[in-house]
Amino acid sequence: MAPGACSKISSADALVLGALQILIGIFHIFMWYFILVLYMGQIKGTFGIYEPITYRTGCTLWGIVFIISGVFLIRVAKHPSQRLVVLALITNIFCVITAFIAVVLTVIELSKFHSVSYKNYGQAKLGREVSRVLLFSYPLELALAFTYSIFGCIDLSRRNEEALTTITEEAESAF
Repeated sequence: MAPGACSKISSADALVLGALQILIGIFHIFMWYFILVLYMGQIKGTFGIYEPITYRTGCTLWGIVFIISGVFLIRVAKHPSQRLVVLALITNIFCVITAFIAVVLTVIELSKFHSVSYKNYGQAKLGREVSRVLLFSYPLELALAFTYSIFGCIDLSRRNEEALTTITEEAESAF
C-alpha cells in the first residue's frame, strides 16, 4: 500500500466506492433534470402549482457533490498522497451532511401533500414518486461516504500516532 492511502480499504475497494459515488451523483443529476422538466410544465391552476421543498432547494442537484467526492476517491486510489486523503475525507464528510439533509427534506416533502389543481395532480404525483425513489438512493450514498470517512479518519489518526511515535523514539535516542 502506498503512503497516504487508506490502509483499511484496498485500492480496488476505493475505486469501486468512487465509481459508485459518481454513478449515484449522475443518477441524481438526471433525476434533477427530469423533475425540472416535470415541474416547469405545470399549468397555473385554480389551486396553484406544486413546488415541493426538494425542488425549490435543488436537492437532487446536490449530486454534483457526490460526483466530486467519487473523483477524489478514485484519485486517492490511483495516486495516493496525504493531501488527497484529507481532501477525499473532507468531501465525503460533506457528502454525509448533504445526504442527511436531503433525506430530511425528502421526508418532510413526502409527509405533506397540499391539494393542487386537477391539471397538475398527475405531475405532482409523479414528482412524489421520484422523491420516493431518491429516498432510497440517499441512504446508499450516506453509507458509502460514511464508510470511507470512518476508515479515512482511522487511517489518518494511525498515521499521526506513528509519526509521533517515530519523533518520540528519535528524540529519546538523541539523549
